[in-house]
Amino acid sequence: MNSDRRTFLKAAATVGTTTAFGGSLATAAARLDRRKLGRLEVSCIGLGCMQMAGPIYGVQVERKDMIALARSAVDLGVTFFDTAEAYGPFTSEDILGEALQGVRDKVVIATKFGFDIDPETGQRRGGTNSQPEQIRKAVDGMLKRLRTDHIDLLYQHRVDPKVPIEDVAGTVLDLIKAGKVKHFGLSEAGVKTIRRAHAVQPLAAVQSEYSLFWRGPETELLPTLEELGIGFVAFSPLGAGFLTGSIDQNTKFEQGDFRNSVPRFTPEAIKANYALVDIVKAVAAREGASPAQVALAWVLAQKPWIVPIPGTTKLRHVESNVGAVRVNFTPDEVRDLDKAAAAVKVEGDRLPQRALDMTGIEAPPKN
Repeated sequence: MNSDRRTFLKAAATVGTTTAFGGSLATAAARLDRRKLGRLEVSCIGLGCMQMAGPIYGVQVERKDMIALARSAVDLGVTFFDTAEAYGPFTSEDILGEALQGVRDKVVIATKFGFDIDPETGQRRGGTNSQPEQIRKAVDGMLKRLRTDHIDLLYQHRVDPKVPIEDVAGTVLDLIKAGKVKHFGLSEAGVKTIRRAHAVQPLAAVQSEYSLFWRGPETELLPTLEELGIGFVAFSPLGAGFLTGSIDQNTKFEQGDFRNSVPRFTPEAIKANYALVDIVKAVAAREGASPAQVALAWVLAQKPWIVPIPGTTKLRHVESNVGAVRVNFTPDEVRDLDKAAAAVKVEGDRLPQRALDMTGIEAPPKN
């Protein structure tokens, strides 16, 4: 590694909340490479916007700060923003709409329908709802909140066990023909459902959790996407903060932090799983990078059609995350990291059981 690269990485690991145009880090990061999700081109690192809606990790946020964060992310080269009507509901979309309205032609906005949410009031009615009329109403609301005339990437947030995926894909196809939607995606869907949806309306992307802390997609999902030419969007690529090295068995999560209910974040599981963090930290020390940058660089190194979308409410984390593009592993280094990480048996499920029950399921057959 040359000295300039090492200097950049050290700066990215420690930079504070400077203005986005204000220094060499911003200049370098603004040249983020682009990747293709199907035919959709996005920055190689996106921004997950779920936390803009409220205290997912037990931390309150201010609307003005989240607007500033999104705008600064654009200045840093991020063009891919991931939200959903369920985040709030509606809050994250509304914030993102205000933040990006001045640069709408320079960014890609992805959002999601699929939970049973009243399109007018935002009341959560429980479960999923991907009935065609619900989808159409949801999209009209999204367009208003996002202050735009089209959605670049529209996902089904979770598969609806009562609605054939052909009906869902057909409805999205109609929305594409109407100009309201550009591309179609699925989130946490089963591979048979992915194939069926893709046959009706080609999918640009499928998203699921993926990181050194959760490698489940490697077994069946990623090979399917590669076969079909579908991009993959990796959410929680930092393992909900675990791979940053900021969490250990003595960590006390704030009240309201969802990790309090996640099996792999019990003190016992954290203690068992910390060997993985030690591996990431050792690589980070060798590379002159932060653990978060190493974790993101590993995701980027897996396939050229994979895009991680780390979420945060802090500008310094966005700045550090985009710095991951400067960590360029050789194939041998990737294999070594893979081998070391695979030797750690991760303890605890990645989500509470109720949430897990909504992942990887298959849509009912079309009669």
